[in-house]
Amino acid sequence: MTDALPILYSFRRCPYAMRARLALASAGVSVKLREVVLRDKPPSMLEASPKGTVPVIIEPDGGVIDESLDVMLWALGRNDPEEWLKPGEGTMTDMRDLIALNDGDFKHHLDRFKYATRYEDADPEEHRAGAEKFLHLLEAKLSENPWLFGARASLADYAILPFVRQFAGAAKDWWQDAPYPHVQTWLEDFKASERFKAVMRKYPQWHEGDEEPVFPAT
Repeated sequence: MTDALPILYSFRRCPYAMRARLALASAGVSVKLREVVLRDKPPSMLEASPKGTVPVIIEPDGGVIDESLDVMLWALGRNDPEEWLKPGEGTMTDMRDLIALNDGDFKHHLDRFKYATRYEDADPEEHRAGAEKFLHLLEAKLSENPWLFGARASLADYAILPFVRQFAGAAKDWWQDAPYPHVQTWLEDFKASERFKAVMRKYPQWHEGDEEPVFPAT
């Protein structure tokens, strides 16, 4: 019954929400989706998670998970049929360390490159160069394997891909000739995948009392 399903507050284009939806889809964990607009956040979401960011999971017992990586681990902890939590090479600690670099230094530079006018004295070219340090690391890993930790996808790939997609979209002209062929192939394969298309399906903005579609769609 849908009444017993967790609730997911999400925003389609947000890379944090995207990584959460990717994990939910892989795990086959169904939720009631509430698509929000970040400039018009529903009071029920803010009541559950006052920091006002997505994703937010509300469990049937009232428990709240409002960090994207925690949502991924929560879903995959329930069911991990593709073994995202068991990389072909390396360890969970290795994956989490790489994700921390993405969420920390890379995201810092990504924001100041993409949204330079929002930050005082931010030089977009300087921050693009700063972001490239992480891209160099990904390129080196992907030159050895088709995925970051071996021959198959893992948690790290799907936690990081939405942010590299955001960076590439902000640097379209430069990205086409950037010296990262393996990262470009990895990203393009992801964007062409049925999984990406499924998690990027458009839903109308949710308002109190609206129907809540089940995600992932069947």
